Amino acid sequence: MKTDSKNNPLICDPVSGVCEVPSHSGEQKVNVQHTEKPVKVIYFTDPICSSCWGIEPQLRKLKLEYGNNIEIDYHMGGLLKDWSYNSGGISKPSDVAHHWDEVSVYYDMPIDGDLWLEDPLDSSYPPSIAFKAAQLQDKDKAVVFLREMREMVFLQKKNIAKWEHIATAAKKAGLDVNQLKTDAAGKAKTLFEEDLQLARQYGVRGFPTIFFANENGKETVYGSKPYPFYETSVLKLFPEAKKTEYGKDWKSLFQKFPTLTAKEFSELSGTNRKESESILNELAGKGTLLKTNTKNGAIWALK
Repeated sequence: MKTDSKNNPLICDPVSGVCEVPSHSGEQKVNVQHTEKPVKVIYFTDPICSSCWGIEPQLRKLKLEYGNNIEIDYHMGGLLKDWSYNSGGISKPSDVAHHWDEVSVYYDMPIDGDLWLEDPLDSSYPPSIAFKAAQLQDKDKAVVFLREMREMVFLQKKNIAKWEHIATAAKKAGLDVNQLKTDAAGKAKTLFEEDLQLARQYGVRGFPTIFFANENGKETVYGSKPYPFYETSVLKLFPEAKKTEYGKDWKSLFQKFPTLTAKEFSELSGTNRKESESILNELAGKGTLLKTNTKNGAIWALK
């Protein structure tokens, strides 16, 4: 991979697992305010960050196993402000299409790069601001909303900078759409700017960047990494953390998460990847699950 590609936020290096923003630099000084749970997790992300989509399996598992010990704060990083740059061989949306297809294979998560040929985003700021508006209503629903937008952009080739798609995702997440629109035009913009400022303050250079912190110190997981990196960060800061047992059968998992990719099902169920796909396909064949195929993989949902 060319070194100049790292200057482009939409070229996410699969090896490092980072969508890099070159302008951000500084010390990673993390201030942890009092939390009810032993470990604060500060997650810098973006709705169109392909590497962030790549760590959904690991994050979902972390929530299931250590949700009692961690509190996750989601912050938006501002991956694509606009197209007023040319770096890393990327000067227009269509240049991203092939890259997303490659990243999809690397992370084993369905991503359809044709979005950038058919209905490309001008900016990732509108969905980011909408997410901040969603947090004003309900933090848990905001996370569901973010997942809905990600499925839209990566699998359904929907331009989530458009209000119609943001509104659809908000409705599915159980948010008040009118309130979301009001907040997105007002106070959510300020909150988004605060997130960008916080990213600069923490020296965030790309996404995903996840800080694990408490009074015992700080651990950083930079980029997409295998699950043990995230688990180890929790245990280093809070060695007393007890892993929560959860139902690993398909029914239990789909009750917790309404949609799962084969990679996610494999990670959460402890089943090998090939067998996971067979199980999901069999359930879809019986009509229990609904399978949605994309160019680079599928996602399954409870009917």
